[in-house]
Amino acid sequence: MSEITQIKAHVMTADIEHAATGAWIYLGVGGREFVLDLVGKTDFVQGADDTYVFGDGANVENAQYNDPRTPPLDTDDLQYFPVYLRFESSQSGAAWCLEWVLVTVNEGQRGERSYEHPSLHTVNERHRIWLDNSYGKTVYLRPRDDGPR
Repeated sequence: MSEITQIKAHVMTADIEHAATGAWIYLGVGGREFVLDLVGKTDFVQGADDTYVFGDGANVENAQYNDPRTPPLDTDDLQYFPVYLRFESSQSGAAWCLEWVLVTVNEGQRGERSYEHPSLHTVNERHRIWLDNSYGKTVYLRPRDDGPR
């Protein structure tokens, strides 16, 4: 019922050997995909803890093409389309180890919504997800139980 003006994706890469990747990581929200690629920074290095901002206050490359306001998305769209991270690489051996992710739509605004994966809540080996062409490429997120609605 309100326009999506900003999307934040707080993403942590595990701090373990071979966790980093040079692959493309995409964020799906509201029926669109956005590229996770910070301006002037190497993404998804071992131990990285980064927040990607789309729309208001953008800090990503090609911000004008990765903007939820063009064409406009609405928070109503969130009930029809999944929120997810998708790994895409043409290289073998480019696996990525995701430690944790939190996606927030319209943070601090009416209609704010947050999404996470239920298994990625504790920092330990059993709660990491490896993504690769050989393991699986997508992690779907669900609405946070304790977040604002």
